[in-house]
Amino acid sequence: MTLRREAFLGHVTERGRYDTPEEAERAARVVLALLGAHLVGDVRARLAARLPEAFSLILLNPLQSAEPLSPERFVRATAAWIEGATERTAAWDVSAVLSTVADAAGEELLGQILLQLPAGYDLLFGRPRPI
Repeated sequence: MTLRREAFLGHVTERGRYDTPEEAERAARVVLALLGAHLVGDVRARLAARLPEAFSLILLNPLQSAEPLSPERFVRATAAWIEGATERTAAWDVSAVLSTVADAAGEELLGQILLQLPAGYDLLFGRPRPI
């Protein structure tokens, strides 16, 4: 089931404790653009289908990445794309967005997403996996 835009941003706003929905949207756009560069094929398409249209388009038309980013580099890249962000605030942004994405994806699709990502992303999605 596709999340409505207001619901998606509401979850991100709450989890990120943003003052405005615009702050949550800025974080969502950057994080989803970076995430989209790491996902391919049916997994990316299935995740996009569960996101509001504006965000699914961002996921399907991602920023380019020469190589998969480790979780730490993903956070640093997020900080670089959000004006005034630090690595600490970017980690908060990533967590707020990716935990909302995890809820939208569901456990089965999230498992497939994590298979396409370097180790450690489970923590960014707020879903630590047993070792």
